[in-house]
Amino acid sequence: MNGTSIKRRGMMYVLSSPSGAGKTTITRELLKRNDDMIISISATTRPRRAGEVHAQDYYFTTPDEFRDMVDNGEMLEHAKVFGNYYGTPRGPVEEALANGLDVIFDIDWQGTQQLSEIARDDLVTVFILPPSKQELEKRLRNRSRDTNESEREIRGRMEKASDEMTHYLEYDYVIINEDIDLSINQAQLIIDAERLKRRRKVGLSDFVRRLIDGT
Repeated sequence: MNGTSIKRRGMMYVLSSPSGAGKTTITRELLKRNDDMIISISATTRPRRAGEVHAQDYYFTTPDEFRDMVDNGEMLEHAKVFGNYYGTPRGPVEEALANGLDVIFDIDWQGTQQLSEIARDDLVTVFILPPSKQELEKRLRNRSRDTNESEREIRGRMEKASDEMTHYLEYDYVIINEDIDLSINQAQLIIDAERLKRRRKVGLSDFVRRLIDGT
C-alpha cells in the first residue's frame, strides 16, 4: 500500500433480505466489481444436486460430519432449514480475512446474529428491503415463472418475509431496493467506506510511530 507496511484485514460483508428483495442480484454484481471479494461457501447435509460441485457450490457433509464440525467449534454459524443443516466453516473465512479478502455472506438474520456474537469487529451487515409488499409479491410471482413455485410456496415466502423484515434494526445499514442499479451502487459505497475503517488497517500503529519518529 503505497510502499508502506500497512495491510488491510478483510471483512465479513453480510447481505440479508426477504426472498425476492434483490439480495442475489446485488451479491452477484458486487462479486463482479470487487476482485478482492469472495463469496462464503456453506456446508450442508442436503443431497448434492445435478451439476453441483463440492467446495464450489457447497461443502457437502454427512449429518455426523456436520455435528462434529459444530462440536469442534469449526462453524461460524449454522442452522437447520427444512430438515437439512447449513453452516459456514470457520477456516476458509478466517484465512481469507487474514489475506485481505472480503467475504460476502448470503445468510438470514439468525445466521447474522450468530456471526455478530463471535466476530463483531470483522462484520458489516446490510439488510435489503423491498419498496413495498406489493412489489415484493410481484417479484416473487415473476420469479416463479422460472422456478415453477406453487401458489402455496409464494404465500409461504410472503408470510416469512413479514417476520424477516422486523429484524432490520439489527443491521448496520438498510437499503430500500426500489431501483436495482442504485441499490448496487449503495452496497458498493458501504464496502468502500468500511474498507477505510481504522481497525481494518494492519500495521497502522507502527507506520504512524515511524512517521512521527521520521524513520
